[in-house]
Amino acid sequence: MFNEKNVLITGGTGSLGQALTSRLLESKVNQIRIFSRNEFKQIEMETKFQDKRLRFFIGDVRDLPRLELALEDVDFVFHAAALKHVPKVEYNPFEAIKTNVIGSQNVIDASIRNDVKKAICIGTDKAVSPLNTYGATKLLMEKL
Repeated sequence: MFNEKNVLITGGTGSLGQALTSRLLESKVNQIRIFSRNEFKQIEMETKFQDKRLRFFIGDVRDLPRLELALEDVDFVFHAAALKHVPKVEYNPFEAIKTNVIGSQNVIDASIRNDVKKAICIGTDKAVSPLNTYGATKLLMEKL
């Protein structure tokens, strides 16, 4: 499915993003673009994987123009970027809305504008009957 395709992973330096990267590198994927705010983890990933098919973009899903640039010529998007530390999200609910909801809409909009074949948003069990702000923002993301 991903042979000779370009894939972008938002939140690509997180645990899920790194696991997905590892799995995709086992295929004949053309390029994997890691889109993340964390430049230190990007350097760690470069060292860990040492694969020329990896391309790193420092960026935030809140920044639509940067997303649009990163998504040029991309076939598939895995959207794993989120604020997910429950206590931090509870103390910063609007930041969670900006990242988990508005940022997700930005991923969708940028994907449409760049003719991405498929965008896959990573959900959570916490979106089912949410009991906290994190779960509520992920539920909203799933409704977009």
